Amino acid sequence: MTTLYGIANCDSVTKARTWLTEQGVDYGFVDFKKQGVPTALLPGWIATVGLDTLINRRGPTWRKLDAEVQARVVDATSAIAVMQAHSSVIKRPVVVWADGVVTVGFSRERFAERLAVCSS
Repeated sequence: MTTLYGIANCDSVTKARTWLTEQGVDYGFVDFKKQGVPTALLPGWIATVGLDTLINRRGPTWRKLDAEVQARVVDATSAIAVMQAHSSVIKRPVVVWADGVVTVGFSRERFAERLAVCSS
């Protein structure tokens, strides 16, 4: 099963959920605000997509963090601590596809490619 992680009121998450539903994809949704950040999955996500992809350094949550906190995000351990404390710094949506591949962000084209792979 495909699982989408994010925040319910995020525009990108809403677009992704709508697209998946329109395609008839059976997926689960984990809302960081209601269910928390899945801490056990973060090291794998970081290893797969990298910190620069997973952490949204352009978003308002990151910009509001103290410069000292931002400067401490140098490795997986420090990044996980910040993501747990401030789930909105995680780029969204994070999708773990049925075949285990992890993607970050929404793109109709990339989602269609992933769906084709998972359906074959």
